[in-house]
Formats: sequence, C-alpha cells, structure tokens
Amino acid sequence: MIRAMFSAATGMVAQQTNIDTIANNMANVNTTGFKKSRVNFQDLLYETIKAPGGQTANGNSIPEGIQIGHGVRPASVAKLFTPGSFISTGNAFDIAVEGDGFFQVLLPDGTTAYTRDGAFKQSDTGDVVNADGYPLEPAINIPADAQNISISQGGVVSYTQPGSTAFANAGNIELVRFANPSGLDASLGRNLLVETEASGTPVAADPGNDGVGTIAQGFLENSNVQTVEEIINMIIAQRAYEANSKVIQTADEMLQIANNVRR
Repeated sequence: MIRAMFSAATGMVAQQTNIDTIANNMANVNTTGFKKSRVNFQDLLYETIKAPGGQTANGNSIPEGIQIGHGVRPASVAKLFTPGSFISTGNAFDIAVEGDGFFQVLLPDGTTAYTRDGAFKQSDTGDVVNADGYPLEPAINIPADAQNISISQGGVVSYTQPGSTAFANAGNIELVRFANPSGLDASLGRNLLVETEASGTPVAADPGNDGVGTIAQGFLENSNVQTVEEIINMIIAQRAYEANSKVIQTADEMLQIANNVRR
C-alpha cells in the first residue's frame, strides 16, 4: 500500500507537468510561428518479485513473472513542427515559410538564433530586423525611399526607387533546416530557437532548394496549436490527476483499516 501511494504521487507530479505544457500551448495559441509541445512519459523501475523465464522446482520455465512498477516520470517535452495556418497580412515585410526551414537572426552576442516567426520590420538604417531589432541573416538593407518591395518564393528581395521602374536587388533570404528540430533549445523565448548537439548543425539553403520550403510574402504562419485538441488533452490530464489522487486516498484508507486491526 505504501508503494501504491508513492506510485500514484509520481502520476500526479507527471500530470502537473502535462498541464503546465498544455497551459503554455494555450497561452501561445495566437503567437506567430509558435510550435506546440507534447509531454512524453516513461514508466519507472520495476521491483522483480519473480523473474519471468525462471525455473520451477520441476524444471519448467516460468512463463510470466511478478514485476511491480514504481510509477511514471516525464521523459521529454517535444516540440511538434507541424505547419500552422497562414494569415494574409498584405505587409511587404511579413513572410512565411511554406515547408521546412527556419529564418536566421543575429543576436547581440554574435550568435545565430532560428525562428519561424516571419514578422520582420525595417529599421531606421534600412536593415530588415525582427520585433526585437535583431537583424535577419544574411543581412538585407533596403533604402528608406524604396518602393514596390518584392520577396520572391526563392527569397530574392528587390525594390524600385522613385523615378525608376527598374528593380534593384537587396539580397537573398536564406533558410536553414535541422536533422532534429525538436532538439533545438527554446529557453531564450521570443520565438527564437538555438542550436544544440541534439538538433545537429544547421544546413543552409536558398528557399525551394535542398529540402527547405519557399517564401510567401504578405503572410504570417500562425501557431499550430489546436484549441479543441488542447482542451481535450487538459480534460484527460485532469481526470488522470484525479484518478491518481483517488489511489492515494484508497491506499490511505487500507492502511487505516490495517492499523485498526485488533487481536
């Protein structure tokens, strides 16, 4: 009965982590480029009272043993990189990736971060930057008087200037992909991800080549969180939490009965 209480307690702790993850998904339901997370669970060690495959007194093999588990633990919280829906904005600097790939932005410390958030702006110096002012990599600079800014599916950025109909090239947007995007580090927040050993090294390519997607100008990728799905997951987690708490209550009642036994 004591084992049952501790096993059920691990279940309650695991469901708390599950609810925390669902809450973060729900909080970011309207966050551009956000990718939802999912908790993966593992069972804990088992106490082997009788090993399967052991020998009986008459030499026969035991087909099934007795192994009692000690509960559950969260094994990982994985990001799911399924595509989100596209929202038309009509803004020339709003871009989305149709397919695999991440935009690159340069952080103040000189390292590169990766994002699916394509809500870019033009700084006072003409650089294309994200909402925090981090410049897009490779750097793209557009004059303040530029008109008819165009970003092709292949990432070519061009524009015209007053008095001219000829398009000038401002640079090319480059995308990167990872062998294991779920291994990227999301601890920075701000829709930014950082390379880790688990993610593998980034593979850069022009949009539409080498397995990366294409660019859609005037669109933003919405979060891939499905509200109804998260509500269902929340109900399931809540019921699992209640069930584990009921196990603790039942084990406590059984211990109470045992303590009250008299000769």
